[in-house]
Amino acid sequence: MDAHTSSLASPWRIGVDVGGTFTDMVLRDAAGAVRIFKAPSVPADPSEGVLGVLRLAAQQLDLPLTRLLRDCALFVHGSTVATNTILEKKGAKVAMLTTEGFRDSLEIRRGMRENQWDHRAPFPEVLVPRYLRLPVRGRLAADGSELAPLAEEDVAAAAKVFAGEGVESVAVCLFNSFLDGRHERAAGAALARHGAGPWISLSSEVMPTMGEYERGSTAVVNAYIAPKVTSYLKALDRQLRQLGLPRSLLLLQSNGGAVSVEQVAARPVMLVLSGPAAGVGALKGCAAPGEAANLISMEIGGTSCDVMVMAQGEVPVADALTIDGYHLTTPSVEIHTVGAGGGTVAWVDDAGLLHVGPQGAGARPGPAAYGLGGEQPTVTDAQLVLGRLRPGPLAGGAVTLDGALARRAVETKLAKPLGLSVEQAASGVIRLLEQNLLHAVERLSIERGHNPATFTLVAAGGAGPMHGANVARALGCRRALLPRAAGAFCAMGMLQSDVRQDYLKVFLADLDKVERSALDAAFAELEARAADAEIVDRELDLRYEGQQWPVRVALDGFDAGAVRARFEAEHQRLFGHIQPSGRIDITALRVIGRNPLDWTPPAARSPQGAPPRPRETRPVWIDAAHGWQDVPVYEGSDLRPGCTLPGPLLIEERTTTAFIGPRDTLEVDARDDFLVHIDALA
Repeated sequence: MDAHTSSLASPWRIGVDVGGTFTDMVLRDAAGAVRIFKAPSVPADPSEGVLGVLRLAAQQLDLPLTRLLRDCALFVHGSTVATNTILEKKGAKVAMLTTEGFRDSLEIRRGMRENQWDHRAPFPEVLVPRYLRLPVRGRLAADGSELAPLAEEDVAAAAKVFAGEGVESVAVCLFNSFLDGRHERAAGAALARHGAGPWISLSSEVMPTMGEYERGSTAVVNAYIAPKVTSYLKALDRQLRQLGLPRSLLLLQSNGGAVSVEQVAARPVMLVLSGPAAGVGALKGCAAPGEAANLISMEIGGTSCDVMVMAQGEVPVADALTIDGYHLTTPSVEIHTVGAGGGTVAWVDDAGLLHVGPQGAGARPGPAAYGLGGEQPTVTDAQLVLGRLRPGPLAGGAVTLDGALARRAVETKLAKPLGLSVEQAASGVIRLLEQNLLHAVERLSIERGHNPATFTLVAAGGAGPMHGANVARALGCRRALLPRAAGAFCAMGMLQSDVRQDYLKVFLADLDKVERSALDAAFAELEARAADAEIVDRELDLRYEGQQWPVRVALDGFDAGAVRARFEAEHQRLFGHIQPSGRIDITALRVIGRNPLDWTPPAARSPQGAPPRPRETRPVWIDAAHGWQDVPVYEGSDLRPGCTLPGPLLIEERTTTAFIGPRDTLEVDARDDFLVHIDALA
């Protein structure tokens, strides 16, 4: 994948993913050829990471930056800005309007804890203190009719308080507004008239879902991040347009689909999983066209591991999402994230026990091997000690690995305190990390009723191919897929993601007694909002009578018996039981509008001719049973479709290194990726 501008066919598409350690860029030209670039992220200003990787690409392609952007037909961006604003508590000063009597709903929460046995862990600090949560009179009934008109004098008084307190953003969440948003719209207009704008988030527009706390919490988080995130996105878009980009960039949403800056500007809360959600598009690229694939992705970067499951070609989308203890109701792909990456720190506690994570070394100072001042050993340092990573430039020269620094960190911080050899300590770090990865994958596979033996594990991210085969074996998978572009998995996925918008309407009815005319009218109302979509899908939220949480079921026409069968099959998979002949309630209607992006398949590489020759053979620590062995190291570009090789071996690609253990077999598949056939006894 060496970058030479003479081989590029314009126009091209660009995907940029800002991660915790690196900012990844994928350029895919009109002929399907791919170029990958990586540059260090700039946490203080993510836009600098974006511009930095663009400048690097322009330099390596021998193109002016203006030409690189001018010939770009599509620019898709995934960013952690929304998430980091929440995690770092760097959002706006927020106020909140509530219906009289509901001032404390935000702080009372649901009363539920993630760990029901831990009664002492404090809840996260409320983003809106009580003195800035002000009630207003006015009330809607349970059917959406008006019981009492909105008291606009209360709104005016609140706006005066907010102005005096230096409030930057306001969330409005009024009772039953999911049924009718007219009181919230009136309150928003009154706030604007009295100088409380321009950042006003109405819960009925951010996410009109039932549940006062969840809707209010989502509106508050939206208000909290909106000034920073929206300003960042608009400024970046403006800067790229000035540099030559012919049309506005698209953003990856939490639902795995892309959307324009203007469309998401009022609802930046939809971007909290912006980067990782691109895994949906990346997994589609790992499946054959039209294939209902069973894939589990394990995307391991420098800081964390994101796990996602594609069952029968679909990645589940849910509404419940928690970021740093704050509950959100937004359409989001199911992703489980753990602090396990190449930069995860290994440490020994006061009792002499080895731990790996969850804290990471970040982009700076990074692993000890980076030579940027880091002294704590990380997973990357352990891999260097074991000979699995090569000292020298990493990720196209973005950083340089120093083997001596890595060995010193592992020896002084781990091996000596534990009374082990350096190799034993480094091997222990890898074993612990892979156990953490295994548990993370089990969370979305076994615990969701899936049998991993029927899935292929996709090990992606810069660090994923180092661990893919071992985790697949422990999970019971028979195959592990190591994408050739693993180090830019999400950036690649952005270029394979549909443009998507989700629309929801609360609709309460008995499944068996619902009036079809009312159902069709409600769906038609939502579909009118998705009029520009090429593909429109319908879904129902269903639950047994008396249950709290609904189950989403896709519709293919409407037959109550068929819908019941789909609901019960999904309920059985998720919860292990059903209620035969039980009443099923409809709680909401959903419409998903999609515009698939045209995708030019890359030209097939010629098949492997003569057996490939390794670039070198070097000592690698396999495990305690096999010890050190001389292992062949192959240049990734030398391995072509049809090639098969027995392990152990290493493959060095431009953005990743893959480790295949003894008795496993490597195959380069028809899509030119690395497929590992797992020997369960290895």
